[in-house]
Amino acid sequence: MEYVYASMVLHAAGKKVDEAGLANVLKAAGLQVDEARVKAMVAALEGVNIDEAIKSAAVPAVAAPAAAAAPEKAEEKKEEKKVEEEKDEEALAGLGALFG
Repeated sequence: MEYVYASMVLHAAGKKVDEAGLANVLKAAGLQVDEARVKAMVAALEGVNIDEAIKSAAVPAVAAPAAAAAPEKAEEKKEEKKVEEEKDEEALAGLGALFG
């Protein structure tokens, strides 16, 4: 993942994503550089419009899981609240036995 991030840093800085630049960013971050992975990343990004790739991938990937997860969380909260209320009632019943 660090190779992808390093590529994005170079792109955001307006620099060409090439082997030397990618290796320099990784070294500056204190990471061990694997030359084979650097070459593979540069080759994979060759001919790719990074701005378009970010635009097309960012919004739908983030929005869909968030919408699907919302109803489940609401149900979980209801169940947790119900369990907590039952525990509170049991605790109060136990306290009543002390004074009764």
